[in-house]
Amino acid sequence: MLQFLITRIMAAIPTLLLVTVLVFLLTRLVPGDPALLMLGDMATESSLADLRHSMGLDQSLPQQFIIWFSQMIHGDFGHSIQTGQPVLPLILQRFGVTLSVVLVAVVIASLLAVPAGMLAAWKQNSSWDVGLVMFSTFLLSVPSFWMGLLILLTLGLWLGWLPVVGYVAVSDNLHQGILYLLMPIMTLVLVEVGALVRMMRASTLEVLRLDYVSHARAKGLRERTVLSRHVFPNAFGPTWTLIGLTLGNLLSGVAVTETVFSLPGLGRLLVDAIYARDYPVIQGCMLFIATLYVLTNLVIDALYPLFNPRVSA
Repeated sequence: MLQFLITRIMAAIPTLLLVTVLVFLLTRLVPGDPALLMLGDMATESSLADLRHSMGLDQSLPQQFIIWFSQMIHGDFGHSIQTGQPVLPLILQRFGVTLSVVLVAVVIASLLAVPAGMLAAWKQNSSWDVGLVMFSTFLLSVPSFWMGLLILLTLGLWLGWLPVVGYVAVSDNLHQGILYLLMPIMTLVLVEVGALVRMMRASTLEVLRLDYVSHARAKGLRERTVLSRHVFPNAFGPTWTLIGLTLGNLLSGVAVTETVFSLPGLGRLLVDAIYARDYPVIQGCMLFIATLYVLTNLVIDALYPLFNPRVSA
């Protein structure tokens, strides 16, 4: 198992280096001049040239990349063109908002989906199975932004139970902060629970057909014991992998939900930076997201033997 993790870590290093190069090149392909965007249409050529020089935009691409990469190695992601703030502290601040929503949503979705998927498999072809499959298929068919708008319209505008606009940090006001996070969390739970239910159902059905499950039942074990001791540990592995992929995807791609609910998270920061041609923030966000995705998958791989001992063999 240790050799497996070392192999994965060594494979992640060139992946991150390649991502670094691609991030730098892709940001340079974004149309528009950051200097002109900052100074406006009334800027003179001399002022534009001075600003480009101060930002290093008048140098060649290899020189710009070498300077940026050397600074990034030392933890300096540069400063935002818009606000002048250091990029790394800004990313970490926004990431805290994203993490508080995504982590809670994935945990709740997993706690709901795993037993629901096992129940659907155990009651295969029953009304429980048909109902859960239909409901999960419906959730898979609804886009996240549409689900968010429906929840916003229902719970926020029609019923008035939850605040619609704004954001309060949980650290500033616990009660108000939770109220502002409820609808985004609910949206992500409904969006992701459908895929997890279907995966858990498929894995459980496959395990239920194995001989050792029939043998356990033949010994007279209660059905609850068979499901908890023999079926769940072997059926949960693929779902655990999907949970890890879901967590990584949401941490890096929750911009739509953050935009719908006006949350100042990492995805919203990236979208705003793209519109503003804020190169340092775009590069920092994309590199942070790629690193986060790789690390999340490494953690999932490290914990996988808990559910599938054959991996450590």
